[in-house]
Amino acid sequence: MKIKKLLFYVLAALLGGCIPIASLHPLFTKEDLIFEEKLLGTWTDDPNSPDTTWEFKRFDEPEKASENAYKLIFSDEDGNKGSFVARLVKLENRLFLDIYPSELPWEPEDPNKVKWAYNTLFLIPTHTFIKIDSIEPQLKMRLTVEDKMEELLEENPVAVEHASLEDRLVLTASTKELQTFVLKYADDSRAFPNEMVLSRKKDKAFTIPVTLTPTKTQ
Repeated sequence: MKIKKLLFYVLAALLGGCIPIASLHPLFTKEDLIFEEKLLGTWTDDPNSPDTTWEFKRFDEPEKASENAYKLIFSDEDGNKGSFVARLVKLENRLFLDIYPSELPWEPEDPNKVKWAYNTLFLIPTHTFIKIDSIEPQLKMRLTVEDKMEELLEENPVAVEHASLEDRLVLTASTKELQTFVLKYADDSRAFPNEMVLSRKKDKAFTIPVTLTPTKTQ
């Protein structure tokens, strides 16, 4: 089974079939992480009739909560969901999200149901990155897309270390090298091409019915 069928299947659905870039190494060190309260909440492309939602929550687990990590639950219009660990990374004056699957699709509740159990030893979970342009009043993000990144790397093959794995582009550079790369190409439409503009999901308003009593005329 190809990795592209396993990793980031939910984000791929969001992008209309486009595959986000996979990286073997994270974009952050502990010193690069920040926690922004404004990011918490549920964001959607249409606050009145949401098709897809991005819900950023605090982790209940103390070890995750102490790591400046968010629990990201993504839901698409068909009700498919994905659970991720998201970390907000500040590099110079730029913000990025490092996203990593919190639960892997090859880990069923009952391990005995895995037909080829030992095959899972050779499946490697990876990171992907999102550039944050703004958080308020709207959450504006730019996601990586594999075919656009391939254009960049065809023009400059040494821009960042990478490899091809089962027809999937995988970044193999170290964290420090990744940081240098994303800062250099932060405004390049081939590195971060797809802009998403999300608004906070509006809570349904509850109205109290009022009965009007006609006044008597004298």
